[in-house]
Amino acid sequence: MQNQKKVNVAVVGATGAVGQQMISLLEQRDFPINQLKLLASGRSAGKTVNFKGQDVVIEEATPDSFAGVDYALFSAGGSISKELAPHAVRHGAVVIDNTSAFRMDPEVPLVVPEVNMDAAHQHKGIIANPNCSTIQMVAALKPLYDRFGIDRIIVSTYQAVSGAGQSAINELQEQSRDILDGKEAKANVLPVSKLPVHHQIAYNAIPQIDVFTDNGFTYEEMKMVNETKKILGDDTVNVSATCVRIPVIYGHSESVYVELKQDYDLAEVKQLLSDAPGVVLQDSPEEQVYPLATEAAGKLDVFVGRVRRDLHHPRGLHMWIVSDNLLKGAAWNTVQIAEELIKAQQ
Repeated sequence: MQNQKKVNVAVVGATGAVGQQMISLLEQRDFPINQLKLLASGRSAGKTVNFKGQDVVIEEATPDSFAGVDYALFSAGGSISKELAPHAVRHGAVVIDNTSAFRMDPEVPLVVPEVNMDAAHQHKGIIANPNCSTIQMVAALKPLYDRFGIDRIIVSTYQAVSGAGQSAINELQEQSRDILDGKEAKANVLPVSKLPVHHQIAYNAIPQIDVFTDNGFTYEEMKMVNETKKILGDDTVNVSATCVRIPVIYGHSESVYVELKQDYDLAEVKQLLSDAPGVVLQDSPEEQVYPLATEAAGKLDVFVGRVRRDLHHPRGLHMWIVSDNLLKGAAWNTVQIAEELIKAQQ
Protein backbone atom coordinates (compact mmCIF):
# COMPACT_ATOMS: atom_id res chain seq x y z
CA MET A 1 0.00 0.00 0.00
CA GLN A 2 2.82 2.38 -0.81
CA ASN A 3 2.39 5.90 -2.25
CA GLN A 4 -0.88 6.38 -0.41
CA LYS A 5 -1.85 9.09 1.99
CA LYS A 6 -0.63 8.13 5.44
CA VAL A 7 -3.14 7.79 8.27
CA ASN A 8 -3.10 7.63 12.04
CA VAL A 9 -4.13 4.21 13.38
CA ALA A 10 -5.04 3.04 16.87
CA VAL A 11 -5.15 -0.63 17.86
CA VAL A 12 -7.34 -1.21 20.92
CA GLY A 13 -6.49 -4.48 22.65
CA ALA A 14 -2.90 -4.32 21.43
CA THR A 15 -1.64 -7.01 23.83
CA GLY A 16 -4.27 -9.62 22.94
CA ALA A 17 -3.84 -12.41 20.41
CA VAL A 18 -5.86 -10.64 17.71
CA GLY A 19 -4.38 -7.24 18.51
CA GLN A 20 -0.87 -8.64 18.09
CA GLN A 21 -1.87 -10.11 14.72
CA MET A 22 -3.27 -6.74 13.66
CA ILE A 23 0.01 -5.03 14.50
CA SER A 24 1.96 -7.69 12.62
CA LEU A 25 -0.27 -7.32 9.54
CA LEU A 26 0.01 -3.54 9.57
CA GLU A 27 3.78 -3.97 9.40
CA GLN A 28 3.86 -6.84 6.89
CA ARG A 29 1.52 -5.13 4.45
CA ASP A 30 3.28 -1.78 4.67
CA PHE A 31 0.02 -0.16 5.73
CA PRO A 32 0.27 3.62 5.13
CA ILE A 33 0.71 4.61 8.77
CA ASN A 34 1.73 8.07 9.86
CA GLN A 35 1.35 7.39 13.58
CA LEU A 36 0.51 4.12 15.36
CA LYS A 37 -1.14 4.29 18.74
CA LEU A 38 -1.32 1.07 20.77
CA LEU A 39 -4.00 0.97 23.44
CA ALA A 40 -4.80 -1.61 26.12
CA SER A 41 -5.83 -1.86 29.76
CA GLY A 42 -4.01 -0.01 32.49
CA ARG A 43 -2.18 -3.23 33.39
CA SER A 44 -0.34 -3.16 30.07
CA ALA A 45 0.34 0.56 29.93
CA GLY A 46 4.04 1.32 29.70
CA LYS A 47 4.99 -1.89 27.93
CA THR A 48 6.50 -1.55 24.47
CA VAL A 49 5.92 -3.27 21.13
CA ASN A 50 8.42 -3.16 18.29
CA PHE A 51 6.92 -1.83 15.05
CA LYS A 52 9.15 -1.36 12.02
CA GLY A 53 12.24 -1.22 14.17
CA GLN A 54 10.88 1.28 16.68
CA ASP A 55 9.47 0.69 20.14
CA VAL A 56 5.91 1.90 20.52
CA VAL A 57 4.74 2.42 24.10
CA ILE A 58 1.35 0.95 24.98
CA GLU A 59 -1.04 3.47 26.48
CA GLU A 60 -4.14 2.94 28.59
CA ALA A 61 -7.29 3.15 26.47
CA THR A 62 -9.48 6.07 27.56
CA PRO A 63 -12.25 8.12 25.92
CA ASP A 64 -9.66 10.77 24.99
CA SER A 65 -7.16 8.34 23.43
CA PHE A 66 -8.51 8.85 19.91
CA ALA A 67 -7.75 12.49 19.20
CA GLY A 68 -6.23 12.67 15.71
CA VAL A 69 -6.87 8.98 14.98
CA ASP A 70 -8.21 8.15 11.50
CA TYR A 71 -8.82 4.41 11.96
CA ALA A 72 -9.39 2.64 15.28
CA LEU A 73 -9.13 -1.15 15.15
CA PHE A 74 -10.84 -2.68 18.18
CA SER A 75 -10.32 -6.16 19.63
CA ALA A 76 -10.52 -5.78 23.38
CA GLY A 77 -13.89 -7.30 24.23
CA GLY A 78 -17.45 -6.18 23.63
CA SER A 79 -17.79 -4.10 26.80
CA ILE A 80 -14.70 -2.06 25.91
CA SER A 81 -15.98 -1.52 22.38
CA LYS A 82 -19.38 -0.35 23.63
CA GLU A 83 -17.69 2.05 26.02
CA LEU A 84 -14.94 3.49 23.84
CA ALA A 85 -16.00 3.12 20.18
CA PRO A 86 -18.49 6.03 20.38
CA HIS A 87 -15.70 8.23 21.76
CA ALA A 88 -13.43 7.22 18.88
CA VAL A 89 -16.16 8.19 16.42
CA ARG A 90 -16.67 11.47 18.28
CA HIS A 91 -12.99 12.23 17.68
CA GLY A 92 -13.44 11.57 13.95
CA ALA A 93 -12.07 8.02 13.72
CA VAL A 94 -13.56 5.19 11.68
CA VAL A 95 -13.97 2.26 14.06
CA ILE A 96 -13.57 -1.31 12.76
CA ASP A 97 -14.70 -3.48 15.63
CA ASN A 98 -13.78 -7.14 16.01
CA THR A 99 -16.23 -7.89 18.85
CA SER A 100 -19.91 -8.79 18.86
CA ALA A 101 -20.87 -5.40 20.33
CA PHE A 102 -22.30 -3.86 17.15
CA ARG A 103 -22.69 -6.76 14.72
CA MET A 104 -26.47 -6.89 14.75
CA ASP A 105 -27.00 -3.15 15.11
CA PRO A 106 -29.04 -2.19 12.03
CA GLU A 107 -27.07 1.07 11.78
CA VAL A 108 -23.71 -0.74 11.63
CA PRO A 109 -22.53 -2.58 8.50
CA LEU A 110 -21.28 -6.13 9.10
CA VAL A 111 -18.56 -6.64 6.53
CA VAL A 112 -16.49 -9.33 4.82
CA PRO A 113 -14.61 -7.50 2.03
CA GLU A 114 -14.95 -10.34 -0.50
CA VAL A 115 -18.70 -10.48 0.13
CA ASN A 116 -20.19 -7.06 0.87
CA MET A 117 -17.52 -4.34 0.89
CA ASP A 118 -20.08 -1.91 -0.54
CA ALA A 119 -21.84 -1.94 2.83
CA ALA A 120 -18.69 -0.65 4.54
CA HIS A 121 -18.83 2.57 2.56
CA GLN A 122 -22.25 3.30 4.08
CA HIS A 123 -20.90 3.34 7.64
CA LYS A 124 -21.80 5.97 10.20
CA GLY A 125 -18.52 5.73 12.04
CA ILE A 126 -18.51 2.07 13.06
CA ILE A 127 -18.00 -1.07 10.94
CA ALA A 128 -18.37 -4.51 12.53
CA ASN A 129 -16.23 -7.55 11.87
CA PRO A 130 -18.30 -10.77 11.83
CA ASN A 131 -17.70 -13.84 13.95
CA CYS A 132 -14.66 -15.83 12.78
CA SER A 133 -16.68 -18.89 11.78
CA THR A 134 -19.18 -16.79 9.85
CA ILE A 135 -16.46 -14.98 7.89
CA GLN A 136 -14.90 -18.05 6.34
CA MET A 137 -18.26 -19.64 5.55
CA VAL A 138 -19.79 -16.65 3.77
CA ALA A 139 -16.56 -15.95 1.86
CA ALA A 140 -16.83 -19.43 0.34
CA LEU A 141 -20.61 -19.40 -0.15
CA LYS A 142 -20.98 -15.92 -1.68
CA PRO A 143 -20.14 -16.94 -5.28
CA LEU A 144 -22.60 -19.84 -5.03
CA TYR A 145 -25.26 -17.57 -3.53
CA ASP A 146 -24.82 -15.09 -6.38
CA ARG A 147 -25.02 -17.76 -9.08
CA PHE A 148 -27.60 -20.24 -7.76
CA GLY A 149 -29.20 -18.75 -4.65
CA ILE A 150 -29.25 -20.60 -1.32
CA ASP A 151 -32.26 -22.10 0.46
CA ARG A 152 -30.54 -23.71 3.42
CA ILE A 153 -27.20 -24.03 5.19
CA ILE A 154 -26.33 -26.63 7.82
CA VAL A 155 -22.88 -26.13 9.31
CA SER A 156 -20.88 -28.01 11.93
CA THR A 157 -17.73 -26.26 13.10
CA TYR A 158 -14.51 -27.67 14.51
CA GLN A 159 -13.02 -24.63 16.18
CA ALA A 160 -9.50 -24.01 17.45
CA VAL A 161 -8.87 -23.14 21.08
CA SER A 162 -7.19 -19.85 20.12
CA GLY A 163 -10.71 -18.57 19.50
CA ALA A 164 -11.14 -18.63 23.29
CA GLY A 165 -7.92 -16.73 23.94
CA GLN A 166 -4.43 -17.40 25.23
CA SER A 167 -5.71 -19.02 28.43
CA ALA A 168 -7.42 -21.73 26.35
CA ILE A 169 -4.22 -22.34 24.35
CA ASN A 170 -2.29 -22.66 27.60
CA GLU A 171 -4.88 -25.06 29.02
CA LEU A 172 -4.75 -27.34 25.96
CA GLN A 173 -0.96 -27.49 26.13
CA GLU A 174 -0.88 -28.07 29.88
CA GLN A 175 -3.56 -30.76 29.78
CA SER A 176 -1.78 -32.54 26.92
CA ARG A 177 1.50 -32.61 28.85
CA ASP A 178 -0.21 -33.76 32.03
CA ILE A 179 -2.05 -36.62 30.29
CA LEU A 180 1.11 -37.79 28.54
CA ASP A 181 2.87 -37.70 31.91
CA GLY A 182 0.12 -39.80 33.46
CA LYS A 183 -1.26 -36.92 35.52
CA GLU A 184 -4.81 -35.71 35.91
CA ALA A 185 -5.83 -33.00 33.43
CA LYS A 186 -7.19 -29.89 35.15
CA ALA A 187 -9.88 -27.85 33.37
CA ASN A 188 -10.52 -24.23 34.31
CA VAL A 189 -11.29 -22.44 31.04
CA LEU A 190 -13.39 -24.35 28.51
CA PRO A 191 -16.05 -24.40 27.31
CA VAL A 192 -16.80 -21.04 29.00
CA SER A 193 -14.55 -19.72 31.73
CA LYS A 194 -17.33 -17.91 33.64
CA LEU A 195 -19.48 -21.06 33.95
CA PRO A 196 -19.08 -23.36 36.99
CA VAL A 197 -18.43 -26.54 34.96
CA HIS A 198 -15.32 -26.93 32.81
CA HIS A 199 -14.33 -29.80 30.53
CA GLN A 200 -11.04 -31.23 29.38
CA ILE A 201 -10.16 -30.13 25.84
CA ALA A 202 -7.06 -32.26 25.29
CA TYR A 203 -7.95 -35.41 23.31
CA ASN A 204 -11.57 -34.32 23.39
CA ALA A 205 -14.29 -32.43 21.51
CA ILE A 206 -16.61 -30.07 23.39
CA PRO A 207 -19.96 -29.38 21.70
CA GLN A 208 -20.37 -26.00 23.37
CA ILE A 209 -18.92 -22.61 22.41
CA ASP A 210 -20.38 -19.71 24.42
CA VAL A 211 -23.44 -20.15 26.62
CA PHE A 212 -26.75 -21.69 25.60
CA THR A 213 -29.78 -19.65 24.59
CA ASP A 214 -33.39 -20.54 25.30
CA ASN A 215 -33.77 -22.39 21.99
CA GLY A 216 -31.04 -24.92 22.81
CA PHE A 217 -28.47 -23.35 20.48
CA THR A 218 -25.45 -21.48 21.81
CA TYR A 219 -24.80 -17.81 21.21
CA GLU A 220 -21.92 -18.81 18.91
CA GLU A 221 -24.32 -20.86 16.82
CA MET A 222 -26.89 -18.08 16.72
CA LYS A 223 -24.19 -15.64 15.65
CA MET A 224 -23.62 -17.76 12.55
CA VAL A 225 -27.37 -17.86 11.87
CA ASN A 226 -28.03 -14.14 12.26
CA GLU A 227 -24.78 -12.79 10.85
CA THR A 228 -25.03 -14.87 7.67
CA LYS A 229 -28.47 -13.45 6.96
CA LYS A 230 -27.28 -9.89 7.58
CA ILE A 231 -24.11 -10.17 5.48
CA LEU A 232 -25.95 -11.72 2.53
CA GLY A 233 -28.84 -9.30 3.02
CA ASP A 234 -31.29 -12.18 2.80
CA ASP A 235 -33.50 -13.29 5.68
CA THR A 236 -34.88 -16.19 3.62
CA VAL A 237 -31.65 -18.20 3.90
CA ASN A 238 -32.22 -20.86 6.57
CA VAL A 239 -29.10 -21.47 8.66
CA SER A 240 -28.53 -24.07 11.39
CA ALA A 241 -25.22 -24.46 13.21
CA THR A 242 -23.51 -26.78 15.68
CA CYS A 243 -20.27 -25.30 17.01
CA VAL A 244 -17.64 -27.58 18.56
CA ARG A 245 -14.29 -26.81 20.21
CA ILE A 246 -11.49 -29.25 19.33
CA PRO A 247 -7.85 -29.58 20.46
CA VAL A 248 -6.36 -27.55 17.60
CA ILE A 249 -4.51 -24.30 18.34
CA TYR A 250 -5.00 -22.30 15.13
CA GLY A 251 -7.50 -22.75 12.32
CA HIS A 252 -11.25 -23.31 12.34
CA SER A 253 -12.68 -26.10 10.17
CA GLU A 254 -16.28 -26.38 9.02
CA SER A 255 -18.42 -29.07 7.43
CA VAL A 256 -20.98 -27.14 5.40
CA TYR A 257 -24.06 -28.54 3.68
CA VAL A 258 -25.91 -26.19 1.32
CA GLU A 259 -29.17 -26.56 -0.54
CA LEU A 260 -29.06 -24.29 -3.58
CA LYS A 261 -32.14 -22.74 -5.16
CA GLN A 262 -31.20 -23.93 -8.65
CA ASP A 263 -29.76 -27.09 -10.15
CA TYR A 264 -26.02 -26.89 -10.53
CA ASP A 265 -23.11 -28.38 -12.38
CA LEU A 266 -20.41 -29.55 -9.98
CA ALA A 267 -17.60 -28.47 -12.31
CA GLU A 268 -19.08 -24.96 -12.42
CA VAL A 269 -19.33 -24.88 -8.62
CA LYS A 270 -15.65 -25.74 -8.32
CA GLN A 271 -14.73 -23.13 -10.92
CA LEU A 272 -16.71 -20.48 -9.06
CA LEU A 273 -14.92 -21.36 -5.85
CA SER A 274 -11.56 -21.39 -7.58
CA ASP A 275 -12.20 -17.92 -9.02
CA ALA A 276 -13.61 -16.40 -5.83
CA PRO A 277 -11.50 -13.65 -4.22
CA GLY A 278 -9.76 -14.75 -1.04
CA VAL A 279 -10.73 -18.40 -1.60
CA VAL A 280 -8.35 -21.24 -2.47
CA LEU A 281 -9.81 -24.49 -3.79
CA GLN A 282 -7.95 -27.55 -2.51
CA ASP A 283 -10.01 -30.40 -3.86
CA SER A 284 -8.16 -33.43 -5.21
CA PRO A 285 -9.47 -36.32 -3.08
CA GLU A 286 -7.74 -38.91 -5.24
CA GLU A 287 -4.45 -37.34 -4.13
CA GLN A 288 -5.69 -36.72 -0.56
CA VAL A 289 -5.61 -32.97 -1.13
CA TYR A 290 -8.09 -31.06 1.01
CA PRO A 291 -7.88 -28.16 3.47
CA LEU A 292 -6.12 -28.76 6.79
CA ALA A 293 -5.99 -26.46 9.80
CA THR A 294 -2.25 -27.03 10.13
CA GLU A 295 -1.71 -25.74 6.59
CA ALA A 296 -4.19 -22.86 6.82
CA ALA A 297 -2.57 -21.50 10.00
CA GLY A 298 -0.66 -18.32 9.26
CA LYS A 299 -2.33 -17.75 5.89
CA LEU A 300 -4.84 -15.07 4.92
CA ASP A 301 -7.09 -17.08 2.61
CA VAL A 302 -10.13 -19.29 3.07
CA PHE A 303 -9.53 -22.87 1.89
CA VAL A 304 -12.29 -25.07 0.45
CA GLY A 305 -12.30 -28.76 -0.45
CA ARG A 306 -14.27 -32.04 -0.26
CA VAL A 307 -16.77 -30.42 -2.66
CA ARG A 308 -19.35 -33.04 -3.57
CA ARG A 309 -23.00 -33.60 -4.38
CA ASP A 310 -25.41 -34.72 -1.71
CA LEU A 311 -26.53 -38.32 -2.19
CA HIS A 312 -30.23 -37.55 -1.80
CA HIS A 313 -31.13 -33.91 -2.38
CA PRO A 314 -30.77 -32.91 -6.06
CA ARG A 315 -29.55 -29.42 -5.17
CA GLY A 316 -27.61 -30.42 -2.05
CA LEU A 317 -23.89 -29.70 -1.87
CA HIS A 318 -21.24 -30.54 0.73
CA MET A 319 -17.90 -28.83 1.34
CA TRP A 320 -15.12 -28.48 3.91
CA ILE A 321 -13.99 -24.93 4.75
CA VAL A 322 -10.86 -24.04 6.74
CA SER A 323 -9.27 -20.72 7.68
CA ASP A 324 -6.97 -19.19 10.29
CA ASN A 325 -9.42 -17.85 12.87
CA LEU A 326 -7.05 -15.15 14.13
CA LEU A 327 -6.23 -13.89 10.62
CA LYS A 328 -9.09 -14.01 8.11
CA GLY A 329 -11.40 -14.73 11.02
CA ALA A 330 -10.35 -11.59 12.86
CA ALA A 331 -7.21 -9.48 12.36
CA TRP A 332 -6.88 -9.73 8.58
CA ASN A 333 -10.56 -9.09 7.92
CA THR A 334 -10.25 -5.94 10.05
CA VAL A 335 -7.09 -4.65 8.38
CA GLN A 336 -8.47 -5.61 4.97
CA ILE A 337 -11.56 -3.44 5.52
CA ALA A 338 -9.32 -0.49 6.43
CA GLU A 339 -7.17 -1.08 3.33
CA GLU A 340 -10.22 -1.09 1.08
CA LEU A 341 -11.58 2.11 2.64
CA ILE A 342 -8.26 3.85 2.08
CA LYS A 343 -8.06 2.66 -1.53
CA ALA A 344 -11.52 4.06 -2.19
CA GLN A 345 -10.37 7.50 -1.00
CA GLN A 346 -7.41 7.71 -3.36
